[in-house]
Amino acid sequence: MNQAIVMDIARQGMTVGLMVTLPVLAIALFTGLAVSIFQAVTQVQEMTLTYVPKMVGAALVLLGMGSWMLSTLVNFTHLCFEHASQVTH
Repeated sequence: MNQAIVMDIARQGMTVGLMVTLPVLAIALFTGLAVSIFQAVTQVQEMTLTYVPKMVGAALVLLGMGSWMLSTLVNFTHLCFEHASQVTH
C-alpha cells in the first residue's frame, strides 16, 4: 500500500465523516438559532427550552436519514477492509 492510497482513504474517511454528521449538526444549529430568536423575542429565558427541540430535530433526522448514514459507513468500512486485506509485508 503506497502513500497515495493511504491519503485517499484518509480523504474519503473525512468526507464520509462530514457527510454523516452534517445533517444532524445542521438541524441542531438551525433549531438552536430558531429557539434563540424565539427566546430573544419573547424574553423567555428557560435553559431547558434549547435542548428539547434540538434533541427532537436530531432524532427526526436520524429516523429519516439513519439508513443512508449506516449504509454510507458500512460501505466505507468495507472499502477499508478491502484495502487492508491487500497489504503485504
